[in-house]
Amino acid sequence: MTRINFEQLRTFLAVVRLGGVRKAAAGLNLTQPAVTARIKNLEDTLACELFERRAGGMRLTKRGELLLAHAEKFEHLADLVEKDVVDPGGIEGRLRLGVSETIAQCWLPDLVSRLHGAYPGLEIEFNVDISLTLREGILNREIDLAILLGPVSEYSVNNIELPGFDLAWYAAASAEQETSVEDYLRRPVLTYARNTRPYRELKEMMFERVGPDVSLFPSSSLSACFRLVEADLGVAVLPRAIGQEFVRAGRIREFDPGWVPSPLRFTASYLGEPKSHLIETAARLAQEVAVAYRNDKNI
Repeated sequence: MTRINFEQLRTFLAVVRLGGVRKAAAGLNLTQPAVTARIKNLEDTLACELFERRAGGMRLTKRGELLLAHAEKFEHLADLVEKDVVDPGGIEGRLRLGVSETIAQCWLPDLVSRLHGAYPGLEIEFNVDISLTLREGILNREIDLAILLGPVSEYSVNNIELPGFDLAWYAAASAEQETSVEDYLRRPVLTYARNTRPYRELKEMMFERVGPDVSLFPSSSLSACFRLVEADLGVAVLPRAIGQEFVRAGRIREFDPGWVPSPLRFTASYLGEPKSHLIETAARLAQEVAVAYRNDKNI
């Protein structure tokens, strides 16, 4: 009797979806020889070749195409078993989580705590980066769940909307009071990294309201922006959820030039295929944690 184990099928699906052994090995946290061995064992078991090996890469054979349809059914069945039968405490594996720095500085610890409580055997791997990089990570299957400035406008991606973050203008608590509020904006303006939506929106608004000679200093580090504002090296428009702690400590203060960029909108985004109850649950937990954080902070 032909015996196929699910790890072989999972490896086969990874090679197909990621486009090769090297990327599949990274996605499965295996070595390339281990992935190659699994595919070879699967082909030996089925007594057929599943891939055509060419200089340009690997391409499914006709039998490989047939196996793909059946493997996806097995995968869906396994997800249903995990959802309906398996005790969450017994689920093991790895969840690759990518988050924007705004989230990392606000409610990421709460999310990790909730995930660990629900799935104590789960290894949670997370990295903090700009949303553009996180988006690429999702599409390249290098990240399972991304909390980023969204939504990700791709048919393959599911997006769960999260509560937004209002922005506010900040100057050093020790800064001299300007005669005109607009004069604050003629100082260096610290803001989000260059290739982000908040930077683009702020640049357009500054050019329109202040003029083309504005000085924008983009940064990928929100904590660095707050420290530079505190040192009176510029002003900044940053999330109030983070800034209010600095204000209460008397290190910076808000000012109002009469306008502010629109709130930051985040989503919990993940690939719709393969369907994963674990990732969907993590996305819903992120939404619950985000709502609780907003209500607790009253922001």
